Amino acid sequence: FGGLSGIGFVGTDGRLAMVSDRGNFVAGQLIYDEAGAPLSLVGVTIEPIRNSKGAELPRAYARDAEALAVIERDGVPTGVRVGFENLTRVADFNLENGVPRGPAREVTIPAWLSDTRTNETLEAVCIAPPASPIAGSTLLLTEGVITGDGAHSAYLLGRNDRGPLSYRSGNGTNPTDCAFLPNGDLLVLERGIAFVNFAAKLFRVPAAEVKPGAQLQGELLFEGVGGDLDNMEGLAVHTLPGGETRITMISDDNFNDWQRTLLLEFTLAD
Repeated sequence: FGGLSGIGFVGTDGRLAMVSDRGNFVAGQLIYDEAGAPLSLVGVTIEPIRNSKGAELPRAYARDAEALAVIERDGVPTGVRVGFENLTRVADFNLENGVPRGPAREVTIPAWLSDTRTNETLEAVCIAPPASPIAGSTLLLTEGVITGDGAHSAYLLGRNDRGPLSYRSGNGTNPTDCAFLPNGDLLVLERGIAFVNFAAKLFRVPAAEVKPGAQLQGELLFEGVGGDLDNMEGLAVHTLPGGETRITMISDDNFNDWQRTLLLEFTLAD
């Protein structure tokens, strides 16, 4: 258990799915205490991610899953979309009782991205909600594929909204995941190192600015160093039954004894 780098909620009852950069799906249910704070992750399953033939991924180079976005049809989660680095690609998987399973269905991405094969390529994948001007489109955001003016290369996959764009990160941090708020605004989680501690920042980009050809730069919502933070890599947004919007982050411990696997949740103020 560990190496968690992407997360998404697949049910209104706290059911979630995550990916590990060693090629596993980790699923379970997040339960809360009486005050509404996260209490425990229960009913956990760990299953290997499979290729298009239904076989387990053959080697570490192919297993490096870094991002997960939930696919919905008419408001119901039906699958997950996973981004990989090293062997850079995007693939969809079915959901069975809240658990991603089955053979991968490859998603076509631009050649410049699939041909870039390092551990700093595709770091974030998120799907725009119905309220977004680019509803249904998928945003692909890179960590280390840098444009000529120093921004992070990105691409939108959509029927009507398809094309390149870029993202300018904060000083000393790089994007590790993204998620859309219900109103279509984009959240980007960034990670860095500050004084031998991990640093994290969360930025918000207005919905109207997320479009092909744009260079995105968000408003800072949150930042921190050390303490209750670690190598924060996964980001998800979900709505509690009472209507409260929660922002969830997870950390990747890289399977190191000196790092931690953390799940943090924040309430988005109205």
